[in-house]
Amino acid sequence: MLSRTADHLFWLSRYIERAENTARMLDIAYQTSLQPQSADESEQTWRSLVSISELNGLFGSRYAQINARNVMEFMVADENNLSSIFNCLRAARENARAVRGALTTEVWETMNQTWLEFRRLLRDGALARDPSQLFEWVKYRSHLSRGVTVGTMLQDEAFHFIRIGSFLERADNTARLLDVKFYRQDQEQAQSQGQGEPELPGHDAARDFYYWSAVLRSVSGFEIYRKVYSNVIQPEKVAELLILRPDMPRSLSHCVTRMQANLKRVANGHSAETLRRVGRLEAELAFGRIDEILAEGLHPFLDGFLAEVADLGVRISEDFLVPSA
Repeated sequence: MLSRTADHLFWLSRYIERAENTARMLDIAYQTSLQPQSADESEQTWRSLVSISELNGLFGSRYAQINARNVMEFMVADENNLSSIFNCLRAARENARAVRGALTTEVWETMNQTWLEFRRLLRDGALARDPSQLFEWVKYRSHLSRGVTVGTMLQDEAFHFIRIGSFLERADNTARLLDVKFYRQDQEQAQSQGQGEPELPGHDAARDFYYWSAVLRSVSGFEIYRKVYSNVIQPEKVAELLILRPDMPRSLSHCVTRMQANLKRVANGHSAETLRRVGRLEAELAFGRIDEILAEGLHPFLDGFLAEVADLGVRISEDFLVPSA
């Protein structure tokens, strides 16, 4: 397969997945903002979302204040933000258009219709009217795109590059989704220690329950959690489910395992080191324990994981997607 074609296929799936996961993170923040909280807590919720997405500088240059309205506008509809849902769906459609010959008619029509319909929804004020409903629509269209791809495409190299892009992006975004909470928690703990305030047992227990419920629902994991653990929602169990459970479709372990399997199907003479690194990461997750991860700190663990995923993205690009000179 031509490197140029592989590149378009890899990125069209990454952009669709990124749009979905941006919608998931925004939905958590929006649902959390509906709970009783102070103005400072509300601002911190939206600030942590922008920080985890590494968009502080661009946001600050575009908006004077961090609040729900500005952050959602920035991350959903802002054409200057390359990671906005608007730009992700547009880029997915443009990449699909560039390689229509490698896609089935159903895949192309799904990508094209998603982009056209999303523009119409924005023009009709869907974001201001009901953000959650718009986020659900984005997730549904991503599910539809993925289902049509799996259900209609020949499982050749084109299919494998699409799947590699999907699982790489999903691993990255699941880690960020978890880190939205722990980033904020670390900030609050540091502030509390700086002020010499003791941590109260059970402090904000009800709020945490609703927050973690929202996290699980955002990854379609609420019923799965109940089935696997059969007890009340505990943050460490949520982390275990989304990091180490290989049978959880959006867990880090599952994503890395599936990415490795698809990479093996397209391996070439340049990809041995990339396969070694993804294999090492898969083994770390397969044999990891949540108590050890929490003892070292979940936020540092997720930071390290994100760095490894970013490195894999660069290596995949060099091994398969960039034409040799």
